[in-house]
Amino acid sequence: MATMKDIARLAGVSTSTVSHVINKTRFVSEEISERVNSAAKELNYAPSALARSLKMNRTRTIGMLVTTSTNPFFGEVVKGVERSCYHQNYNLILCNTEGDTERMRASIDTLLQKRVDGLILMCSTLEGEKLDIFDQYPTIPVVVMDWGPIHFESDKIQDNSYLGGYLATKHLIECGHREIGCITGPLNRHQALMRYEGYKKALKEYSLRLNPDWIIESDFECDGGAKSLEILMSRGALPSSLFVCNDMMAMGAINIAHDKGVKVPEELSIIGYDDIHIAKYMTPALTTIHQPKYRLGKAAVETLLAKIDKTTEVPDVVQLEPTLVVRNSVKSVL
Repeated sequence: MATMKDIARLAGVSTSTVSHVINKTRFVSEEISERVNSAAKELNYAPSALARSLKMNRTRTIGMLVTTSTNPFFGEVVKGVERSCYHQNYNLILCNTEGDTERMRASIDTLLQKRVDGLILMCSTLEGEKLDIFDQYPTIPVVVMDWGPIHFESDKIQDNSYLGGYLATKHLIECGHREIGCITGPLNRHQALMRYEGYKKALKEYSLRLNPDWIIESDFECDGGAKSLEILMSRGALPSSLFVCNDMMAMGAINIAHDKGVKVPEELSIIGYDDIHIAKYMTPALTTIHQPKYRLGKAAVETLLAKIDKTTEVPDVVQLEPTLVVRNSVKSVL
């Protein structure tokens, strides 16, 4: 493999001159630059990313950890991260944790040993974990996405789930529903709890009774939504509407409703949360709360790069606001 010394020898210039031409770090005359570039082309010279990263103390690489899930929500966020990295001329290394604490710790250790410039963590199933490994790398910038309480210093990018839960329930109320149930996510996870709290706030604001028989805690997965609706049906009469706290569970609930002969939205109105890409292609098309997933990913990269470039020092919380998307799964009963 050709080196700068080889180019310098062929072009008849010093190694430092070759370096300035290749890295564009100082003005070099057009005639000498042309000789250097011609020599580099003749020798098939390719700059060493490793050598450059050691010299600049930066690899232009970001590591990202994601909890593996069948939920397309994660893929849509990662798309925002990856595209933003590309536009900023950064590389992205993506690791799945499979919801396993030890695998997460091992992945973080591997990424830090590979000298990534910063980390993005989106592992909400591991909420509340204390990660001692960051004590060994106190200067590494970290951005956490869609996560609750954490025990290490980082910036946070999150959706306002409390407002989202409130907006979903308020929409059902404004459509005339007074019997409103809720299929929640795992309530030990911050975002799930906040959506449920938003639901309760709307009921209280409109003086509607919370019926515990219409509340069930689930797991944010399709199967969980399906099983939850079956359990609600086994308890007796269904409410006229349900706030299902993510689109995947809503998909499972709609599927079971169809199997059991319950018409959506004629007999049961359903509103979801996330606005994943396939939500508008469901039957009926799902009314839902839109999370700005691409912007979540973009904001995570921008926030991390601000820390890497030291344009900000104090840990920041970036909160993006959800919006209502009205489609066909909620019936007006006014």
